[in-house]
Amino acid sequence: MKTIILLRHAKSSWDDPSMEDRDRPLNQRGERAAGLVAAFLRHEGLLPEIILCSSALRTRETLARVQAVIGDDTPALIEDELYLASAAKLLERLRCLGDDAASVLLIGHNPGLEDLAATLIEPRGSALEEKMAVKFPTAGLAVIRADAGTWAALKRRSGRLDLFVIPKDLV
Repeated sequence: MKTIILLRHAKSSWDDPSMEDRDRPLNQRGERAAGLVAAFLRHEGLLPEIILCSSALRTRETLARVQAVIGDDTPALIEDELYLASAAKLLERLRCLGDDAASVLLIGHNPGLEDLAATLIEPRGSALEEKMAVKFPTAGLAVIRADAGTWAALKRRSGRLDLFVIPKDLV
């Protein structure tokens, strides 16, 4: 089994419309939400063995808030290729992980992250799946357990959605 924890970056600021998308920081709401999600990860024992993070500022700031709560001992890779990556590209990246890690936290962007979740899950019509299908908001967190012995063997529809929480659930 492989555990894939998908975290959409927290809410970013639009205060400066001239700012490049990649350079937008978190706003106050995003900072709070990232802290809530980080505390939830720690409380639930959802501590990944490796972290993959887009290079955008808002994803790196989300990562920093997660690490402030769960610790920074977990290797974290910040990768340009994850910025606004498609589900196919994200799945390809997961398949390249080393098998010494059984769990990964992927911090990224929509629509790729939401599409990846839908790609990995074998639909069962659960309430969690329906909730996720309605909206995968900023700081939304999905935990998928995939039936794969190796990351390279990770395939579509091989997982089940074990958890889906949004910041509103945590207040």
